[in-house]
Amino acid sequence: MNIMTLVLVLAKMRWLTPKGLFLLLAAVRKEGVNVMLLLHVAARLFGDKPALTDDWETVDYRQLFTRSRTLSIHFSHVYKMKKGQKIGFLCRNHLSFVTALFAASRIGADLYLLNPDAGKNRLKEMMQHHAFDVLVHDEEFAPLLNAFSISACKKFIRSSTLQNAIADENGILPRSSSGRIVLLTGGTTGKPKEAVHRPSILAYISPFFTLVQRLELHHRQTAFVATPLFHGYGIGMLLSMIALGKKVVISSDFKADKACTIIKKQRIDVVSVVPLMVHKMLDCRVQDLQSLVCIASGGAELNPKLVQSVSDQLGMILYNLYGTSEGGLLSIATPQELATFPGTAGRKIRGIQLTACNEKGQQLKPGEIGQLCVKSKNGWAQTGDVGWQDGAGYYYLCGRTDDMIVSAGENVYPQDIERVLSYHPGIDAAAVIGIRDERFGQRLAAFVQPAPHLSLTTEELLSWLRPQLARFQLPKEIIFVQTMPHTALGKLDKKELEKHFSSTGEQQLPLT
Repeated sequence: MNIMTLVLVLAKMRWLTPKGLFLLLAAVRKEGVNVMLLLHVAARLFGDKPALTDDWETVDYRQLFTRSRTLSIHFSHVYKMKKGQKIGFLCRNHLSFVTALFAASRIGADLYLLNPDAGKNRLKEMMQHHAFDVLVHDEEFAPLLNAFSISACKKFIRSSTLQNAIADENGILPRSSSGRIVLLTGGTTGKPKEAVHRPSILAYISPFFTLVQRLELHHRQTAFVATPLFHGYGIGMLLSMIALGKKVVISSDFKADKACTIIKKQRIDVVSVVPLMVHKMLDCRVQDLQSLVCIASGGAELNPKLVQSVSDQLGMILYNLYGTSEGGLLSIATPQELATFPGTAGRKIRGIQLTACNEKGQQLKPGEIGQLCVKSKNGWAQTGDVGWQDGAGYYYLCGRTDDMIVSAGENVYPQDIERVLSYHPGIDAAAVIGIRDERFGQRLAAFVQPAPHLSLTTEELLSWLRPQLARFQLPKEIIFVQTMPHTALGKLDKKELEKHFSSTGEQQLPLT
């Protein structure tokens, strides 16, 4: 990160003016260095410009800051929140959630973002393990939390009550440095991992600048953050657009019909999504998406068939963002790069060191497959993703390290087979998993979702696959399903697919 990069970033944010620099220094002096600092400066720069719209109302930048500041004083004086406390959030996307995040950050509390769709057992486990000082939650989760009978959490606050929070207009808070923002990750099985981030201006300048530059976000006006704010991708896009003074639209849930209506009504020009959302919106009402000039897709693999579909129907507006909860944004592929290098995760962002390593931790040459690792303060950190880099500097993903299947002594990456299946004109979605097998160790099973009103047979599909795959990559079984299971983040839920088979590899009840 050099001085010129910093200058360019501040200029795009309209902060590199005498007024902007004065406001930044004044905000640091008053607030300290925390997420509220960003909103403080944005409120002074953008004032009555629309800032945030949810399912119920729209507030401008001045109102958003005032509500967040009032709530921070309310949290401190009424609920006795203080620096270093653990504040959990169990909320959908809405205005009260956003103001509560800013307010708790201002106090210097550690913010824990929980997945509302994690399931009863997982939520109970997280509550017991983390022993939050305060949990801010939506009304819909009250019965569930009451059923837990958890004494570890000291206070429960319903998010609906925060809209009417009051505080002394002259009340002040001491300056504070930001606490941690903790994302609880780990998929659908096993104990969640903690992806810990401590907001830092210098640490996030380079990723932010690359995001703005490649997606040309400084030229956009209104963004629809369709991804959940409890995920790093969602909260990162929200804060980026606020820093630029843009209007941000959020919604408590994602339904394709509702999303298309929002995009048309709000004249959205940039939307942050996962690939499944893109697919559903194209199938719903593609004519309502004509205002879009940028679709930022992340959180899951973007297959070449979907890239081509977006290009055919909406033009060259699809970007592929790759990152991890722990490492943040790592690479970006532009529409032009996706057209030239189908399936690529793009080039790494400025200031990031990303490479493929073997099992011994040794860096691999271009073209060699290994686990992607990112350089951190403590050395090379494993991402858990398998991939490789080509000679031109573009990265490609092969799946997760725990997805790799060893069948008859051969290493098989399911994503390679899934990518081929995605090109079949009669297939809407496909997933490949490994099933326990006494002879081969594991055998390949492909789950296939045919396109509507089309019928496929196993033999027809295998005949189509044989010329395109190595013999050891051919699925031993093909299971046709009506729909594929997905997690709350829109990722394919292979753990759910594995339930189709018993521990011995025998088929169970069919999926619907």
